[in-house]
Amino acid sequence: MGDGTWSRFFAAVDEELAGAVDLRRRLHRAPAVSGAEGPTLDAVIEALGVADWQPIAETGALVRIGPATGPAIGIRAELDALPIVERTGSPYASENGAMHACGHDIHISAAVAIGRAALRVPLPVALLLILQPREEAYPSGARDICESELFHTHELGQVFGAHVHPRIPAGGIAIGAGAVNAAADEFNIEIDGHGGHAAYPHHARDPIVALGAVIGALQTLVSRRLDPMHPAVLTFGTVTAGSAANVIPDRAYASGSLRTMDTDDRVRLHDEVGAMVSAIAHAHGCTGTVRITKGEPILFNDPDLSHAVQTAFDRAGVVTVDPMRSCGADDFSFYSEQFPGVMMFVGVGDGPDTPALHSATFMPPDSAIADIARAYALAIQAVVQLESEG
Repeated sequence: MGDGTWSRFFAAVDEELAGAVDLRRRLHRAPAVSGAEGPTLDAVIEALGVADWQPIAETGALVRIGPATGPAIGIRAELDALPIVERTGSPYASENGAMHACGHDIHISAAVAIGRAALRVPLPVALLLILQPREEAYPSGARDICESELFHTHELGQVFGAHVHPRIPAGGIAIGAGAVNAAADEFNIEIDGHGGHAAYPHHARDPIVALGAVIGALQTLVSRRLDPMHPAVLTFGTVTAGSAANVIPDRAYASGSLRTMDTDDRVRLHDEVGAMVSAIAHAHGCTGTVRITKGEPILFNDPDLSHAVQTAFDRAGVVTVDPMRSCGADDFSFYSEQFPGVMMFVGVGDGPDTPALHSATFMPPDSAIADIARAYALAIQAVVQLESEG
């Protein structure tokens, strides 16, 4: 594929950006939450202008562009929004009680620009647009797609994702090889005791006291059981017990999140949370049970692919910043667990006061669409050149 074809492809991407901005604003005005992405998918398919696409994972789709057989390069775009009431004051703000507060409208629009450009300037390799539902909720849309036989008929060779991030200055992009996001699991704890009158605790077995001891003790699993050089987080998000101030209840409940950047640490924490809850509950005359729901695996950027993309960015003068590594999670990790993949974090920050992801005031600029679309175009070029060089 000569330099002239690449020049035409890059030019076509730029020519599609105005339409992508319009799509972004329409999607932002009418978001759909996880599991209800049908209207969003319809708008995206219409914007792409394709008749041939495959439904997958209930409200998602696969759109293959280019050669019908052979290897394909995947580009993931998340369709869902969050159940957040928007407070941005934007002229195209949502009014339906949901909000694209994680930038998915940006990601979708950039992927559409790439898809439309590839329809205009044929590439020597197929593109597979992965229009994915349920990134923000369980069961994960990415997991369901990766478990689909249909998905694997497309012979995916590499897969790319991009995510806007307010902690990176606008215009900058972070790649970084290796683990960039944590595995994310949820735990639910139930402590069963024996209720009674608040004035006579010696006649009861107080599950609240036992749960309090559990909450404090579990913090030591990260600080005292794991290598301090291995990032991990154990956070409680809910604690529930009782119905009256003068009554000791029969049960107490808590739930939270486990985040790990090492596979062995993940397994160990699962085992030790259960053992510690059981032992502490027993010491208080209660019983304790734990249910752990496995979520996303560790998001791992392939080293060779990361290097190839970074080299392409350097040649093109793209501003890159230090790798963005955090205990956040993204179900793009299901793809990168099976295929060489790279998640790129694209800056939309405008100083320390930039609203955070999932904030009711988060509103990344339209310019991020161009940053992501051009990054995808360079990544595609890098893959084609890498394979042509053997």
